[in-house]
Amino acid sequence: MDFLRPAGWEEALAAKAEHPTAVPIAGGTDVMVEINFDHRRPEYLLDLTRVAELAEWEVTDRTVRLGAGVPYTRIIEELRAELPGLALAAHTVGSPQIRNRGTVGGNLGAASPAGDAHPALLAAGAEVEAASVRGTRLIPVEEFFTGVKRHALAPDELIRAVHIRKADGPQQFSKVGTRNAMVIAVCAFAVALHPRTRTVRTGIGSAAPTPVRAREAEEFLGGALEEGGFWDSGAPLAPSVVRRFAELCAGACRPIDDVRGTAAYRRHAVGVMARRTLGWTWEAYREGDGRTAQCA
Repeated sequence: MDFLRPAGWEEALAAKAEHPTAVPIAGGTDVMVEINFDHRRPEYLLDLTRVAELAEWEVTDRTVRLGAGVPYTRIIEELRAELPGLALAAHTVGSPQIRNRGTVGGNLGAASPAGDAHPALLAAGAEVEAASVRGTRLIPVEEFFTGVKRHALAPDELIRAVHIRKADGPQQFSKVGTRNAMVIAVCAFAVALHPRTRTVRTGIGSAAPTPVRAREAEEFLGGALEEGGFWDSGAPLAPSVVRRFAELCAGACRPIDDVRGTAAYRRHAVGVMARRTLGWTWEAYREGDGRTAQCA
């Protein structure tokens, strides 16, 4: 196994173009586990730790451009206001040591259906910035995952950054596991209210071959909020609306039975998490978190 260590971004792209099978490594929290257990033996490892720009981020009026190498700890400590759903998800990732090393870019590159960052990115509305010596393109995160541990990157592409909408309303994340952290999610759910556009987005993890959105549930709830004047009034939601939203979220799942949980349990748990997180986000909205954002 050869070790490639570029000093900058252009050098990294050149190395990936020359060695398309090279596996990128930054935090190493996924790749090194696979190598240590002999589940993977790549011909080349592409170390990106010297590419300083990958550990930087930029906040604009509407988005955050998050470098692929920004660790979870920095998101929790410094981007909680802009990316609350992702910060909540980051809290559930591994141990403090893992959060200090692990990155959203690495989580995306692994493309696991159980990746903790994925539901929050789906709910927030994110695009993956993929680059190669041929140029740069933006991939909507819902189109990034193509199968179990498979993604839309070309062999010569690297993840440079993730563009995520700044929160203009409440966001929540919930995860079911044998404990809060240091565990692979049995299933996970994220929801985000977007008052500026009067839309709702969701993200579901570990309940289908890829992370997915519950689009029918989003459309139902968005329509109910608009038709009932809830965005303006902030009135309590009818139990029937919350119940139907939860049912549609559960229906969006395509889970399997495995050692961590049954398909039936996953589907049930997603419905429970959808109901609870919607309650938390709507209560926050009623209390003013996002009520004025639609006028900004």
